[in-house]
Amino acid sequence: MPSFTKFMSHWTQYFPPKPSFTTKNVPGDLQGKVYLVTGANCGMGYELIRTLYAKNAKVYAACRSEEKASIAIASVKKTAPNSSGELIPLALELEDLTKVKAAAQSFLAQECKLHVLFNNAGVMPGPSEPPPKTAQGHELALGVNCVGTFLFTKLLTPILAQTAASEPPSSVRVVWLSSYGLPLHAPPDRGVDMDNLDYHIPKPQLDRYGISKCGDWLLGVEYARRHKADGIVSVPINPGNLQTQLARHQRTFIKIIATAIVHPVINGLNTLLFAAFSPEVAIEREDWTNNWVIPWGRVALLRPDLPKATKPETEGGNGNAQAFWEWNEEQVKNFI
Repeated sequence: MPSFTKFMSHWTQYFPPKPSFTTKNVPGDLQGKVYLVTGANCGMGYELIRTLYAKNAKVYAACRSEEKASIAIASVKKTAPNSSGELIPLALELEDLTKVKAAAQSFLAQECKLHVLFNNAGVMPGPSEPPPKTAQGHELALGVNCVGTFLFTKLLTPILAQTAASEPPSSVRVVWLSSYGLPLHAPPDRGVDMDNLDYHIPKPQLDRYGISKCGDWLLGVEYARRHKADGIVSVPINPGNLQTQLARHQRTFIKIIATAIVHPVINGLNTLLFAAFSPEVAIEREDWTNNWVIPWGRVALLRPDLPKATKPETEGGNGNAQAFWEWNEEQVKNFI
């Protein structure tokens, strides 16, 4: 990529133009629609459940504990006293696959449809050594952002497909939150280094976080390929650099640097809404082998080498998205 083009690619994601898709572009009445938002008690997740509830949707607020979800729900209800929607707490601990399965089962016991799953929850571990791990022994960022999220999505895929069969085309979606860690951390041509997922070659905590976000992107791409026939739209996005609690465990100097390049959470909400509702990402138009969604709701080209990872070898790629998917399959097989 020529240096000027590369500079502009970085610039437009760090400092995007004003959003053209906002809450005003979302249907005014979402009565009868069901949405599930992970990480719903703060940041973009909180703003998202507030927005959907205000438009009369039925929203499941998935948080690490039912207490956190209930506090967020009580706060949201005060902001939209005239809503005819519903807010329902759901305990979801992505760092423990046993509890991920329990959360999915709890949702499925209550619902017969799901219109959009927002895989919003994520973790950025602090600089502790040795690196923290999940209950099943995965490095924390990879385990929460990828493995736990993968299992939760897989368990909810049948209800998404069932909903898609009876709803308008492209209205049932899964939104995967990657980040600008993708172009910064993805190894050339592959997205994720499949030979070091156990981190036998140590990586700094920020690199591990970036790698997990690359993994989210690969999962979003591969999910689209596998479930397009089911009528499910899968959208990998970079929501933007935002003022959230994600970096709360980082060193002070990193927080100071981050402050200079972050934007209000409401801007990231626009990216999420674009991914969930815009006709620009309709199933007949989506091509995540070459594109992804960037702030604050734009379809843009991937880093030029990355499409090789999105395509199987039979289509001229290297099959890395498929390989990462299958690795995740192996990690969760005892919880299906």
